[in-house]
Amino acid sequence: MSYQHITLKNGLRVIHQSTSSNVAYCGFAVNVGTRDEQENELGMAHFIEHLIFKGTKHRKAWHILNRMENVGGDLNAYTNKEETVVYSAFLAEHFERAVELLSDIVFSPTFPQHEIEKEVEVILDEISSYEDSPSELIYDDVENLLFAGHELGRNVLGDPTQLKGFTTADALRFTQQFYQPSNMVFFVRGKMDFKQVVRCCERYTLEIAPTTFLPTRKAPIAYVPQEIRRVKETHQSHVMLANRAYSVADEQRTGLYLLNNILGGPGMNSRLNLALRERRGLVYEVESSLSAYTDAGAFTIYFGTDKKDAAHCIDLVHKELKELREKRLTTARLSAAKKQLIGQIGVSSDNFENDTLDMAKVFLHYNKFIIREEMYKRIDDLTIEELFAIANEIFDPQQLTTLIYE
Repeated sequence: MSYQHITLKNGLRVIHQSTSSNVAYCGFAVNVGTRDEQENELGMAHFIEHLIFKGTKHRKAWHILNRMENVGGDLNAYTNKEETVVYSAFLAEHFERAVELLSDIVFSPTFPQHEIEKEVEVILDEISSYEDSPSELIYDDVENLLFAGHELGRNVLGDPTQLKGFTTADALRFTQQFYQPSNMVFFVRGKMDFKQVVRCCERYTLEIAPTTFLPTRKAPIAYVPQEIRRVKETHQSHVMLANRAYSVADEQRTGLYLLNNILGGPGMNSRLNLALRERRGLVYEVESSLSAYTDAGAFTIYFGTDKKDAAHCIDLVHKELKELREKRLTTARLSAAKKQLIGQIGVSSDNFENDTLDMAKVFLHYNKFIIREEMYKRIDDLTIEELFAIANEIFDPQQLTTLIYE
């Protein structure tokens, strides 16, 4: 599939992937997330994501809600630590309708105070629900340990006390600072012509004046491994082992991506799943995962188990990590691991929505998009020695933080 992109006069970057499907996607990816908040506005990026649909200079919340749903489309958004994305899925014939609506939402929000008061309660319920789910909460808690004292360690949902004090003026100030054309990307996937895409974007966004946006992000400070135990009223122990990892731009990330898949990826034949679940029946869920940011990354291993089995499971995890540090993969095992990962990427890419959002995120931060064939080649070029060196760096037991809910 082909990709085309252009930068408009006001600095807005536009990327388009052509497809033959009647279903299309488009939206704005904004280069702002939890790490960009000030100490007195924790949760503001996620707060904006909720409130941005509640009214503009031209529409009330009800009209925003119905604009795409009336033609069978939908609106969605998400916030993470480095970006906020607002997007729509629809039939390709309704492309201009989607562009006009999304442009209105992103560039002309009003954040009515009465809507803020209602939506804050929704977010507070979301925080409570999240805190009641230790298998989810532990991910944020361990990143807070990995990036202690740094903005990347913050919880996306924010601080309840601060949320209750947010006002219309606060929300407008935040969007006026970050929701600038030069700090975002408009992304499109669909069967429309690229010239049509550009004309439509210009029609609804060129009136937004160009600005010079100066990013202020700082890289994380030095990392100190820890072992932390926290008492939780749960019938299971929830355990996470973690280490700092590579940024999105680091070429070593591809090697760690492959090792992670071998160790605790989604396949039932991952080493951790075989060691803890299939052979011994100690856990229902065990997985390892990677989170990559623009200047840092996190590698994590999670499992939940009976409290009496937690120490044994931790020992088994360390055993699998030790094997990857001390024993090089064989040529046959490396070849099989590459085939499995390439196949998984191909299957997951068939999810057009996720594929489109990945395109938007990468282009937002790096002004380019890596096509699947290029990723396949990177994986195929990995060597046994590269993987061995990465395993010894990231899986070093002296560098692992362990967090236990018990």
